[in-house]
Amino acid sequence: MKHNVLAVILIIVAISAIAYGIYAHIRMKQLTKKLDEMLDKAIDGSFTESSFDESQLSYIENKIWKYLSSSEISARKTAEEKAKIKTLIADISHQTKTPVSNILLYSELLSECDLSDTEKDYANRIFSQSEKLSFLIKSLVKLSRLETGIIALSTKETAIAPMLRDIVLQAQAKAEEKGLSITLECGDEKAVFDDKWTNEAVWNIVDNALKYTEKGGVKIAVKEYEMFACIEISDTGRGIPEDEQAQIFSRFYRSENTSSEEGVGIGL
Repeated sequence: MKHNVLAVILIIVAISAIAYGIYAHIRMKQLTKKLDEMLDKAIDGSFTESSFDESQLSYIENKIWKYLSSSEISARKTAEEKAKIKTLIADISHQTKTPVSNILLYSELLSECDLSDTEKDYANRIFSQSEKLSFLIKSLVKLSRLETGIIALSTKETAIAPMLRDIVLQAQAKAEEKGLSITLECGDEKAVFDDKWTNEAVWNIVDNALKYTEKGGVKIAVKEYEMFACIEISDTGRGIPEDEQAQIFSRFYRSENTSSEEGVGIGL
């Protein structure tokens, strides 16, 4: 009799263990599925607080839900703050662009009038300071585009020479003013690129080369490497110290030896 009772108890325990194992397996699959759904939505950016009912989540699921919800709220606030900054900078640049352009124009016209040496000096100072202000406004707009990621590229196959010739013409006056030469070696090479932003990138490098070269000149050359075209810009200037070369593309980075030169450190 005792053996029968013991056997029944063992059977009940075995059945209970099997039932619990099946339940635990099913619950684990449900938990894994729910967590997968949460993480998938978080990865593709579609996770929201309303995606899941908090009352129906387990302790672990609830912890992850709260974490993802806080991350989603934080990302939303960051996006909103970026949008506000973008709008503010756009408003500032728009409101100041025309007045600064007018000051530049009138101060240039004023310096051409029959003025005393002192008055001409004042007019030239107004023009010089207005140029600096205009440069800072343009840098501010450029920085806002970089920060908010609104720079969109429009690429197409284009001849490289016309763009580089425009840059050389643009740089000619500055080169002559400093007694420097600027030369271009370019054939009929073509490449797929965005003309506007490639022009600006190359111009920033050429402008830097002219800015930090005291004697000699700047050379722009195009070379083809298999499927690619390489624009090489070399100068006879002071060069970049080896310990600073890894930092020159960092935002706002400027060498300690360039504090006397105009710039904010975002050109490159």
